[in-house]
Amino acid sequence: QVQLVESGGGLVQPGGSLELSCAASGSLVSMYATVWYRQAPGKQRELVAAITSGGSTNYTDSVKGRFIISRDNAKNTVYLQMNRLKPEDTAVYYCNSVVVTTSLLRAEYWGQGTQVTVSS
Repeated sequence: QVQLVESGGGLVQPGGSLELSCAASGSLVSMYATVWYRQAPGKQRELVAAITSGGSTNYTDSVKGRFIISRDNAKNTVYLQMNRLKPEDTAVYYCNSVVVTTSLLRAEYWGQGTQVTVSS
């Protein structure tokens, strides 16, 4: 069994910063591709940023230049550094990752989400 746990959400003023973490634990060897999604009230789930096992990254246009996704393979953790936050960034942020289990199988897991609220 593998668990993904997001942390780092909270309330921040416009223009502020937060760093989200997605930590994988349990019966895994490593994380493969990992994606951050978000869902705001009344809106569909949106892909925010992605990072491959090789370190390639991609971002949705609305966060380019403001958000940075990175990984620490030794800690089985993926981060999302969010800078110059806007009220439009308010959402529940979810981590999704394909991992290699200790049985050397690939499996996809979701975290339970962390709330980010950008408001003055």
